[in-house]
Amino acid sequence: MVVAKIDNAMRLTAVDRKASALGLSAGMALANARAMLPALKAMAANEPADLRLLERIADWCDGFTPFVALDAPDGLLLDVTGAAHLFGGEAAMLDQLRTRLKQQGFAVQAALAGTRVAARALARYGNGTVVPPGCDAAAMAPLPIEALELGAAVSHAFRHAGLKTIAQVASRGRAELTARFGAKMVFILDAALDRAEEPISPRLPLPDVAAERRFAEPVLTEETILSTLKALGETLSQMLERRGEGARRLDAAFFRADGAVRRIAVETGAPTRDPAVIERLFREKLGALADPIDPGFGFDLIRLGAPRTERCAPEALGFHARAEEEKQIRLLADRLGARFGAHRMIVFQPGDTHIPEAGFLALPAQYAKPAKRTWEKIRKAQEAPRRPLRLFASPEPIDVSQTETSFGFRWRRARHVATRLEGPERIAMEWWRHQTPAPSRDYFRLEDEEGRRFWLYREETRWFLHGVFA
Repeated sequence: MVVAKIDNAMRLTAVDRKASALGLSAGMALANARAMLPALKAMAANEPADLRLLERIADWCDGFTPFVALDAPDGLLLDVTGAAHLFGGEAAMLDQLRTRLKQQGFAVQAALAGTRVAARALARYGNGTVVPPGCDAAAMAPLPIEALELGAAVSHAFRHAGLKTIAQVASRGRAELTARFGAKMVFILDAALDRAEEPISPRLPLPDVAAERRFAEPVLTEETILSTLKALGETLSQMLERRGEGARRLDAAFFRADGAVRRIAVETGAPTRDPAVIERLFREKLGALADPIDPGFGFDLIRLGAPRTERCAPEALGFHARAEEEKQIRLLADRLGARFGAHRMIVFQPGDTHIPEAGFLALPAQYAKPAKRTWEKIRKAQEAPRRPLRLFASPEPIDVSQTETSFGFRWRRARHVATRLEGPERIAMEWWRHQTPAPSRDYFRLEDEEGRRFWLYREETRWFLHGVFA
C-alpha cells in the first residue's frame, strides 16, 4: 500500500488488487485499514518519482500519437484523431496500447471517447470502452455521478437529492444546477456529454511536420538507423518543399521495443531541407554522444520531426564562389554544433559602441544574423597593434608605482617595470546610456623588461589592467 498525509491524516493513496479484494480503497484512513488488516504493509508516497514514471510512460505513448498530455497523478490523455487507422482502427489501437502497457508490468484502465471528461470517466468505470462518434452522452448516462470527479461534497449532495447517475443529473435544468453548484460543475457535465469542448494541452510541442517509420521487426544496427533517418529526411524534405519552408531544428525519437524512448536533436544555422545534410548532421550527433543510443532489443519506431521551420526560398545559382563558400561555412558550423554543441560555436560581430569591453558581441554561430555594422580599422600599416590580443572580460585592478624616471605595476603578485610606455589614449564613457556618468579612461600601452606588452588604463586615481598583447 502507498500512504500519504492528507488533511492531517495518513490515508491510502494506492492499493493493489489483493488489498482491493479485501475491501481497502484509496482515500481510506490508514488507521481504519490497519484495523481491517493488521498485517498491512505500507510505504510512503513519492510524488516526484511517480511523476517521472508517468512522464516516461507518456514518452512511450508518443509512439501512438504525438499529442499526449499528463492527467496527474495517474493518468494520460491521448488525442488519437487521425492516428487510429495506422493501428487497424480505434478498438485495435486501444487494445494494443493496453496490452503493451500490461506487458511492461503496469495495471491499465483505458477508454476512447470524444471528450477528455468522457474518456477519463469511462476509463475508470467502463474499462476498454470505445465510444462511437456522437455517442458520448449515451455512454455516460448510466455511469454514477462520482465518474465526473466533482468532489465528495458535490457527489454527496446529488445522492442526497436522489440523483445517482449522470443521466439523472443531466435531466435537471442548467440554471438550477448553476445556481446550486456553480458554472464549473455545469461545464464539466456538458463536456462529459459532448456539449462543450475542453481542449488538451500536449506536454511536448507538436512538430510542424513529421515523418515516421514502423518496423515489423525491431532494428538494431547504427547503419540501419542512419539509413532510416535519411529516408525520413527525404520524406520530410518533400513535405517542407510543398510548404516552401526549411527546418531550423530537427528532432529524432527512437522508440524501443521494451518501452524506453530516446530523443536527439540537431539545429541548423539556415533553413534546410536537404536529406543528405540532415543525415550528415545526425551522423555527427550520434558519433559525439557520450551516452550512445542503446537499442536494447531494438527500435520498432523511429520518428523525425521539424518543430521549428522557416521560409526557405530557392537558392539562386551564381558564377562567383562566395555564395558556395558561405554555404560550406554554415554547413561546417552546423556539423561542429551537432558534435560539440551550438553554444561552443561562436561568431564575433562589432558592437555599436566605442567602449573596449563592449565593442564586440560573441554570438552562437548558428543563430547569428548578418551584422549591420562593419569592423572599424584603427591600426595603420606597419604599426604595432593598438588593441590587445587578449582582452579581459572585466578589468583587473593593479598597484602602480611611479617616479620621475620609472614606472611599474604589480599584477597577480608579479612585479613589472616598464621599459616603454605609450599614451595616454583617452576614451570617454557613454554618458547618455547611464544615469550616473562614469569617469573617462586614459589608456597606455606598456612593455616591460622581458618584452611582455600590456594594455592598462587610469580611471581618476585608480589603475586597471585591461588586456595583454602577447
